[in-house]
Amino acid sequence: MIDRQTIEEGKTLAIVAYITFIGLIIAIFMNMEKKNPYVAFHARQMLGLIIMLLVSNVCERYVNSWFGTMLWFVTFGSWLYCLFFAIKGETKELPVLGSYFQNAFRNINS
Repeated sequence: MIDRQTIEEGKTLAIVAYITFIGLIIAIFMNMEKKNPYVAFHARQMLGLIIMLLVSNVCERYVNSWFGTMLWFVTFGSWLYCLFFAIKGETKELPVLGSYFQNAFRNINS
């Protein structure tokens, strides 16, 4: 469990992580020294969302444009969900894939 002070210290960077790929890179690099677990949690979630976006784009282009578009909408909804909890100050994982993202990218700012 992350304490309230740690969340408040990392809240801005956690939100920045959700502002495009550049925001994610900025959040990761700015968190390298401090290693705030709240920022790291949301950076891992956003990295997973970027991978979801890439998969949806590949599916749209090479598999089936309808299926890829549906995946894009799922990814967009997932991004809104994660951004909402970053703003709210909570570490709520994305349903289904969130725990996988946390495990797969556990080396980010740990």
